Amino acid sequence: MMLDDLGPRICIMGPSNSGKSTLADAISRVRGLKTVHLDQLSHLPHTDWLSRNSEEFKALHDAEILSSSWIIEGNYSSLLPQRLERATGFILLDVPTPVSLYRYLRRCWVKGVRLGGLEGSHDSMKWSMIRHIIGTTRSNRNRYKRLFNDISLPKVELNTTKALSNFYRVNGLKLLQS
Repeated sequence: MMLDDLGPRICIMGPSNSGKSTLADAISRVRGLKTVHLDQLSHLPHTDWLSRNSEEFKALHDAEILSSSWIIEGNYSSLLPQRLERATGFILLDVPTPVSLYRYLRRCWVKGVRLGGLEGSHDSMKWSMIRHIIGTTRSNRNRYKRLFNDISLPKVELNTTKALSNFYRVNGLKLLQS
């Protein structure tokens, strides 16, 4: 599947630290789409991932999906139905758990450009996040796979680092150099 087949409103979902923000940024630079990071809408800036109230998050989310073009990365399944109703394409990232864990640890230890991070905040290692990546990710993967199979939009599943690299290559996508 080529990137152009996914249209002007693309949803990216997948487990934590699978590369959603990085892919969204690469696509937005090539296609000129606004990138929306759901973590930034769901959490308050300048905090250690303190959540907004659910009504405020929903209002921010719903305002973003009304735009004529976007790439939205993040899961937040409770708001997925209205996002999919407006989407023209869907990407599921599903890299192996060790890759997600490595990316999380690297993100916490190597400070640099953090696409999709909170303004005025930086990531620090949290055991709860490590447990989430190792444990919760398995059930989420199964749920995302069922969801992917049920979606009738143009879609692509990238479930290995090789498949992800190939998607970048064939679509002329480049990683942001930090």
